[in-house]
Amino acid sequence: MKNKIMHFLFLSCLKATELIEKKLHLKLTLKEKIRLELHKVMCDACSMYEEQSEIIEEGIKKHLHGTPSENSDTEKLKEQIKIKLQEHQH
Repeated sequence: MKNKIMHFLFLSCLKATELIEKKLHLKLTLKEKIRLELHKVMCDACSMYEEQSEIIEEGIKKHLHGTPSENSDTEKLKEQIKIKLQEHQH
């Protein structure tokens, strides 16, 4: 009985990272949410992994769904950097 409870409550880091990735795109079940939160309380590495995954996901969404003005701003910035680099080389 004790082993079943332990198995229910505690995840491996591999399973925790799978749930973290799943959470970015799908809804977790109540059981998955509880298990993941319990794991993150004890595991700083998985907590950090979740934070980093969320930042990366936000960046990807912004890049894919960026407005044309944001994209043109990026292009302008690239050109300015190129010009500054060329000026610095001469």
